[in-house]
Amino acid sequence: MAVTLKDVAERAGVSRSAVSRAYTGGASVAKNTRRKIEKAAKELGYSPNVLASSLTTGRTKLIGLVSNNFHNPIFLQVFDQFTKGLQERGLRPLLVNLSDEVDPENSVRMLRAYSVDAVIVASSTLPESFAEGFRDAGVPVVHSFGRHVASPKVNVLGIDNIEAGRIAARTLIARSYTALGFMGGPASATSTQDRHKGFTDEIGKNPGITLTSSFATAYSFDAGRTQMQNLLQDRPAEAYFCGDDVLSIGALSAIQSAGLRVPDDIGLLGLNDMEMAGWENINLTTISNPLKQIVASSVELVENMLTDTQRTPEARLFACHVVERGTLRPLPS
Repeated sequence: MAVTLKDVAERAGVSRSAVSRAYTGGASVAKNTRRKIEKAAKELGYSPNVLASSLTTGRTKLIGLVSNNFHNPIFLQVFDQFTKGLQERGLRPLLVNLSDEVDPENSVRMLRAYSVDAVIVASSTLPESFAEGFRDAGVPVVHSFGRHVASPKVNVLGIDNIEAGRIAARTLIARSYTALGFMGGPASATSTQDRHKGFTDEIGKNPGITLTSSFATAYSFDAGRTQMQNLLQDRPAEAYFCGDDVLSIGALSAIQSAGLRVPDDIGLLGLNDMEMAGWENINLTTISNPLKQIVASSVELVENMLTDTQRTPEARLFACHVVERGTLRPLPS
């Protein structure tokens, strides 16, 4: 038989309401009474029913964690950090796979049915309007890895993808590449659009540099490999900014399968600095995306929003930088 609140109360010699208050955040319980309850609970192996306590507190401590790109291994790292960060604060993640959805209506309906206390939208590709759909439904929301805007309607955290594109262009030009390629993710993705804009704008400042642009169907290994196979059928560029590590790794596979070498024949530059990028057989030169800092800051914001629902939305911007490895020619000495 499961140990009940009543059993703990009888063992501790206190009322059931005292036990209930001891497991309700912010409730007042005398220190001596709390010690008796904790001792009795430990002896009996009692764990409070968090769902039952939510009926009293009005809080489920459930946080919806919503994303739309489970094909990209980077999100395994992201979800690992999010779940750990939330659980350390006594919050419980509820994972939602959007697949190809871009309308928040179904997700809002489902997460409201579960009475989530807040939502984290973890996506670099969804438009601002998606996270705003939760705000409009009265659900506190944070958009992690979202598109940077000066005056956001919801909390947005991430890198400046336009500046990341500029960094990529300067990195390739500094290595004396003159025929450059942009191989991005889906053209509809906000991250692709912004990285492409920064890249092309910076190259436009440098006469004599040629540029070709192409877009993969998804941020995935297979899409990156397929897109590079298509590019290799014509005259490929000297180096590509692939706009994402997993696309870069797919492109690397296609180049090697064609009997070409990286970086001797074609250079590659990724973005994210996912764990796999540092593997010895990949050794990808990339632009870091400070995932841990963004996740930690997102969790902190969510926790604060639960107690201060009138917080003004803010945009938190995180710096990125080049991580030198082995898929680009070295800088001229």
